[in-house]
Amino acid sequence: MFLFHATKYECPFDCFINMIKGKWRTTIILSLLNGPKRFSQLHRLIGGISPKVLSDNLQILEENHILNRTVYPTIPPTVEYRLTEQGTEFANIIEDINSWAHHYTKID
Repeated sequence: MFLFHATKYECPFDCFINMIKGKWRTTIILSLLNGPKRFSQLHRLIGGISPKVLSDNLQILEENHILNRTVYPTIPPTVEYRLTEQGTEFANIIEDINSWAHHYTKID
């Protein structure tokens, strides 16, 4: 049995597909591959995503151990997001799939 976002899956591939499903999750994950980012940095970097949608997706990814959210005791509080070890492995898989898709689906 496999679990993502409070849903159980019999097949690990179905679980994987639901992890990357959605317009923004892979973009968020890949944006964090080069190091931690604050919310405002992610929002600017990704572009076209509303703050609510970004926040919702960050929360889902945090709940599923793809990224960590760290709050620093500053005024105002600084919040930073970074990939977990599992999230980094996941990002590398996404990059490999992206490379494959770029190579094999490109129109000349």
